[in-house]
Amino acid sequence: MSKRSHQTPNSIGIAGCGRMGLPMLEALIQAGFPAIGFDIAPKTSPHVTADITSFKPAIETLITVVRDQSQTEALLFGPQSCLDAPNLSCLIVASTLSPRYVKGLRARIANSITLIDAPMSGASIAAREARLSFMLGGAEADIAAQQPLFDAMGAHFHHMGAFGSGMQAKVLNNLLAASNTAMTRLVLDWGDAAGLDERALLDLIHTSSGQNWLASGFDEIEFARDGLQDDNSIGILVKDVESALDGAPEGADTALPRQVQSAIAALKPRPRRG
Repeated sequence: MSKRSHQTPNSIGIAGCGRMGLPMLEALIQAGFPAIGFDIAPKTSPHVTADITSFKPAIETLITVVRDQSQTEALLFGPQSCLDAPNLSCLIVASTLSPRYVKGLRARIANSITLIDAPMSGASIAAREARLSFMLGGAEADIAAQQPLFDAMGAHFHHMGAFGSGMQAKVLNNLLAASNTAMTRLVLDWGDAAGLDERALLDLIHTSSGQNWLASGFDEIEFARDGLQDDNSIGILVKDVESALDGAPEGADTALPRQVQSAIAALKPRPRRG
């Protein structure tokens, strides 16, 4: 049953229908929302188009889940020019980007368009199960108006403050996620060298002081064993640490985040044991 109805046939658009964006789109459709997806790469989903000229007229609310800042620029201001969509009234930035960049969007986008930053956490599995965690930035009334959309896609919602605050919180959260990823992978490699069983070590970590998100979800998180590739989640973590560094306080010691970033960038695929 639809949570609400809209007067336009496809009033919600998700741009960037990859590992996160496509299940988010499917969650909206499953909840009864009139939604359409856009991606420059061809998709098998009947709800996703690669034709920007058919996508733009259909949207009132645009949710961006593209990979990075350059793709965001292309989507909003460049070749796709989604800000020219004739009915666009709300832009929700869900990609993980530099907080400085996101805050700067307000000066570049007409005040008639509501801006909300809503980066999410939980990896692809949480997107598929509609239990993402959203870190929200924007006016309370604006977020409340869009809350039904977030309810359809997620399970945890954290309003962090004004526009841009959600992104600042997200990159700090991802800095911790990157740290946990780097150290968990190192611990598992050292465990291998010591002859420890991987599953036994992960079970120990889950119930002990080393517990962390990656170790506890190692068998479910899709990138847990990946090595670095530009287009996978390990590569995205390298980018996310860079976004956190761009939002670092003036004069901050960035040596440890840089070491974490280097460790993530050096990861090789980890084969399954046993």
